Amino acid sequence: MSLKSANKTETNIYELEIVIDAETFAAAVNKAYAKAKNQIAIPGFRKGKVPKAMIEKRYGEGFFYEDALEICYPEAAEKAIEESGLEFVATNSVDVKKMDKDGVELVLTITVKPEVELKEYKLLKATQKKVEATDEEINAKIDELRERNSRVEEVEGRNVENGDIVTIDFEGFVDGVAFDGGKGEEYDLTIGAGQFIPGFEEQIIGHAKDEEFDINVTFPEQYVEELAGKDATFKIKLHEIKVKQLPEADDEFAQDVSEFDTLELLKKDIARQIKEDKTNENEAEIQRQLFEKLAENLVAEIPEAMIENEIDSEIRDMDYRLSMQGLKFETYLQYMGMTVEAYREQIRENAENSVKIRLALEKVAALENLEATEEDLNELYTKYSEQYSMPVEEIKKVIPQDTLKKDIAVDKAVKFVRENAKVTTARKKKAAAKAEAEEAAE
Repeated sequence: MSLKSANKTETNIYELEIVIDAETFAAAVNKAYAKAKNQIAIPGFRKGKVPKAMIEKRYGEGFFYEDALEICYPEAAEKAIEESGLEFVATNSVDVKKMDKDGVELVLTITVKPEVELKEYKLLKATQKKVEATDEEINAKIDELRERNSRVEEVEGRNVENGDIVTIDFEGFVDGVAFDGGKGEEYDLTIGAGQFIPGFEEQIIGHAKDEEFDINVTFPEQYVEELAGKDATFKIKLHEIKVKQLPEADDEFAQDVSEFDTLELLKKDIARQIKEDKTNENEAEIQRQLFEKLAENLVAEIPEAMIENEIDSEIRDMDYRLSMQGLKFETYLQYMGMTVEAYREQIRENAENSVKIRLALEKVAALENLEATEEDLNELYTKYSEQYSMPVEEIKKVIPQDTLKKDIAVDKAVKFVRENAKVTTARKKKAAAKAEAEEAAE
C-alpha cells in the first residue's frame, strides 16, 4: 500500500491517490472469503466447504472485492494520510478508480486543518478584580456557619410572628370542594419564606398554638389550569410554633465549627479562603478574556467539518456526564423539549469558538517551539493511569502519544500566553481612566 500523490484541489481540500498492491489485496480477499464462506451454499457442497475458486467461478471473480476493500481500506487510508503529512480533519469521499486481481487504485478526498495566521498573541490585555476579603463577605460566611449549626426550639406563650416555623395541618377547598394536592399534615412552614401562594403565610401570623381557623386566598393566574385565578379556602390546624436559634459568634462557636480556638483566627482563615476563591475566579476570567482575544486575532478559513467534529465531541462529553447521573442524552433532550438538531445548533457558536481557540493555541505552540518532552509524556501517562486505575501501557493503547504531545504543547501555549499577557486590576484601570479624563479637561 502506498500514497501515489497528494494534490490540493481547493481551500483545505486534498485528493490523495492511493494504491493497494496485488499481494495486500489478495490477502484481504482471502480474509473476506474466510468470513463469508459459512453463509454461502452451492449445490454439491456443504456450507463452509465451498472452495473460493468455485464461488468466484459461479458468481464472478470480483465477488469478494467489496468486502476485501472494506478490510484493507482503513489501514491504507491511515498510512496514506500519515505519509502525506497533512493534518486530517474529515473524509469527504472515496472514489475507486480500479479494483481487480492486480490491486486497487482509489482517490481519497479529505478535509485538512486550515493554514493559520495569528495577528497578536503577546501582551494581550486582560483585567481582573481586586483580591480582597471585605468584612461583609467574612461576616456572611460566619452567618452561613451559624445557620448550618442552628437549632429549632418550640415557642410558648406567644402567637405566630413573621420568620417563625409553624407545624400545621391544612386542607384547601374551591367552591366547597376539596381539590387534589391541597392537603397536608404535620407540615413545617417558615412564615415569610414564600413557599405557598401569596397571602397564605401572612394570614397565619397572629394565630396561637392549637388554634383552628380558615384563611382565604386567590390562586395566581399563572397556576395550574384547573385552579388558576380561583378563590380558595384553607382550613388550618396550628400544632406548633418554633423559632430557629442561631449560636452566638464567639470563641466557643469557633471551636465548635472549626479547628481554631478563637473567632478571630476563624475569620482570618475565612478571609484566606475568600481571597483564594477570588484568585481562582480571576484566573478563570483572565483566561476567558485572553482566549477571546486569541480567537479574534485568528485568521483562517475554518472547515465546517472541524466545527461539526467539535459539536460531536461536546455531545459525547454531555452524554457521558449524563450517564454518570443515570440519565440518557435522548431523555435529557425530551425534558428540555429539544431535538438533536436544535441542540446541535444551540452549541454551534460555542463549538466554533473552541475550534478557533485550539487553532490559535496550536499556532502559538508552533511559533514558540513549545513541544512535549519525554518527561512531560511520562508524567501525563502516570497521571491518567492513577486517575483511571489502569496500567500505563493500557493507557498508551487508548491515548496515542501524538495526541498527548499536541495536548501538552497546547497547555504550554496557554501558559505562555498567560505569562506574556498584560493584566491590570479593574479598580486601577478605572482610576487611570479618571486621571486621563481630568488631565484632558485641564
